[in-house]
Amino acid sequence: MNETERPVPVLNIANVLTVVRIVLVPFFVWALLADSPGLEPENGVARWLAVGLFAVAIYTDKLDGDLARSRGLITDFGKIADPIADKLLIGSALVMLAVLDELWWWVVIVILAREIGITLLRFVVIRYGVMPASRGGKLKTVVQTLAIFLYLLPLVSLVGSWAQWVAGVVMLAALVITVVTGVDYIIKAVSLRRGKKSEV
Repeated sequence: MNETERPVPVLNIANVLTVVRIVLVPFFVWALLADSPGLEPENGVARWLAVGLFAVAIYTDKLDGDLARSRGLITDFGKIADPIADKLLIGSALVMLAVLDELWWWVVIVILAREIGITLLRFVVIRYGVMPASRGGKLKTVVQTLAIFLYLLPLVSLVGSWAQWVAGVVMLAALVITVVTGVDYIIKAVSLRRGKKSEV
């Protein structure tokens, strides 16, 4: 068996970073709650800690993807666990922002419904094949991440109320991309299922 045919071990640096991202989620949530004892943001040290934890978690997402591609560490576990880790982080951030009354609940509900629905869809069609993240899905994650980062930063107290308007516009853009890519995944899942059935 040559080097290119050697199976990729599940326990590799890329997958470890994915697990680390999952582990960071409860610490991120704790930091947001610690900053808001009465559910009123204080924008203190704990809030900046939450911003830092979110930034580190997002960086591990980029790093594990780069390592997986450059070192040939792509596994089925990574294809499934990586988007789940993203959804846990993004979902937790969205819910916490809504709990803190910094983001509209309807936006959170629409985005989470799409994320949970597509995750379940991946498991439903996994017998026919794994659906890796598409370019649109990656763009969705980037825009969602940017929007959340803008909301997490205490920009209003730093630069004025216009910062909240900018964050809102970016979040609405993320919402549109989220819905569009969700429809695209559904179409791909149907095609994947039909294609495998036709081979039987």
